[in-house]
Amino acid sequence: MFISEKQIEVRYAETDQMGVVYHANYIIWCEIGRSQLVKDLGFEYAQLERDGFLSPVLDFSVQYKAAMRYGQTATIRTWIESHSRLRTTYGYEILHEDGTVAATATSVHTLVKKENFRPIALSKISPEWEAAYVANARKKADK
Repeated sequence: MFISEKQIEVRYAETDQMGVVYHANYIIWCEIGRSQLVKDLGFEYAQLERDGFLSPVLDFSVQYKAAMRYGQTATIRTWIESHSRLRTTYGYEILHEDGTVAATATSVHTLVKKENFRPIALSKISPEWEAAYVANARKKADK
């Protein structure tokens, strides 16, 4: 299983009145992590969109553990939790500099044609990308 890492400096604008990172920003950070994972595996999500495909979110779940604050550096760890013909589940950990877990999350995505939002298998678009996801998924999908 491959795990991608991306560091993010917590900006003041990402905090709330309590001085902690506003909860919705963790979701944005997960998306940054997912984009980094795709890049680290040798692919480009923007090219997928240019080719007429989108990867909408079907589900997102986050568990908050220990608040991040302005001035800290967060490390977003991202991996492919599972991958099947029409769904990919990504796993995330957001860590403090000392390794303390700030949040964990999962997101479930599908792949659709931009023109009609009909689902399409990644294997039909890019066999190489499909092979990378299958090879690097934490849990092997049931066929």
